[in-house]
Amino acid sequence: MRFVSLVIALFVLVQPAAGAVTPEIDPRASLSVVQQWIYNYRAKPDYAHVPAAVRVLFHSQTFREPENAGIYLGFIAGAIASNPAKAEQLVLSFFPVKPEDEWVIVRAIAFSGLPEWRNLLRRVAPKMPGRRVMIDSYLAGSLPTLTEIPLEEPTPGMMEKIKGVLTKNPFAKEDKKLKMRQTFAGNQDLLDTLWGYYFATGSYAPILRIMQMLPWSKSRDTVDKLTVGSMARYTLASYAVRDAGLREYLRSELAVQPAPVKVPLAEVVEAADTVQLGAVRKDALAAVEELKAKGSDARRNLDFWGQVGVGAVALGCVSAAALGAIAVGIPCVIGGSASQGLLSFWEKQQ
Repeated sequence: MRFVSLVIALFVLVQPAAGAVTPEIDPRASLSVVQQWIYNYRAKPDYAHVPAAVRVLFHSQTFREPENAGIYLGFIAGAIASNPAKAEQLVLSFFPVKPEDEWVIVRAIAFSGLPEWRNLLRRVAPKMPGRRVMIDSYLAGSLPTLTEIPLEEPTPGMMEKIKGVLTKNPFAKEDKKLKMRQTFAGNQDLLDTLWGYYFATGSYAPILRIMQMLPWSKSRDTVDKLTVGSMARYTLASYAVRDAGLREYLRSELAVQPAPVKVPLAEVVEAADTVQLGAVRKDALAAVEELKAKGSDARRNLDFWGQVGVGAVALGCVSAAALGAIAVGIPCVIGGSASQGLLSFWEKQQ
C-alpha cells in the first residue's frame, strides 16, 4: 500500500510537460518522491516526467548550496544527453528559472557531453543574460566540461621543482592565489555528479571515472584524496548491493583494470556480493585514524595532521550516498545533515 501511494504521489505531483510548457508544481511536493524516482530512473526511464521532476528540484531549493547538489546536476546533464533530438525542448521546459539557479542549466548543458552542446548553450543564452560570463567561459573553454576535469593536479617534475627554487625570490612577499581549477581529488561534489549522470543514462562511462579514484582509498598522501577515494569505494559498493547490472559490470572490470584499481575494486565487489558495507566503512575510519597518528606518506605538516578530526576529513556528506538512503538504506539525509560529514556519521555508529 505504501508503494502504491508513493507511485500515485509521483504522478500527481510530477505531470508530463507538453512541448516546452512548464508544468505546474504543487508547493507541497515532496523532494523524497523525486529522489526515489531519480534513483530508479535508469531501470525504467521516464523521459516525459523529467521536466516536472526538475521543476520540483528547483522549487525545493535543492541548488541553494552547489556543493551539495552534484547528484541532481549530474542527473539533469545526463537527461539532456540521453535524447539529443529533444535536448533543446527539454532544456526550454525548465524555464522560467530563478536567476540564482540559472547556473544549473548552464553547467548541465556543458556537462551533458552532447556533440552540439555549445550550439545549444548559445541558443538558450538569451534566457540567462545574468550568466553571460559563465556561458562565455564554457564556450571559450576556460571552464572545463565534466570529461575535461582532471583527476588531480599534475605533479611537477624534478626539473620544474629545481627551476622554481632557482627563479624564486626568497625576499619577495608571496601572495597566495585562490585555486579555481577543478579536480576530482579536490571536489567531492564531482563524485556525486558522476553518480547523477549514471542514474539518468545507465552509462558506465561515469562508473569508469569513479573507478579511477579507487586507488585514493589506499592513499596516505593527502586528506582530499583519501576522502574522495573512500567515498568512491563506499558508494560503488552501496549501489552495487541493489544493482545487479552494476555489480556484474564491476566484476567484469576486474580482469582489465590495472593493479592499483583492481585491489580496491575487488574489495568493492566482495562487499557488494556479501552485503558487508560495514567492513568498507570501518576500513575508511581506520585509514583516517592512521593518517591522524602517523601523518602523510610524505611526512609533511605532521602537526596539522595530528589535529585533523574525522568530521573535518569528511568536509560534507556525499549526497550520492544520501540519495540511496531511500532504496539502499544509507542513513544520511540531504540538506540539513550535510555538514555533519559522512565519516562523522560512521564514527558515531561504532
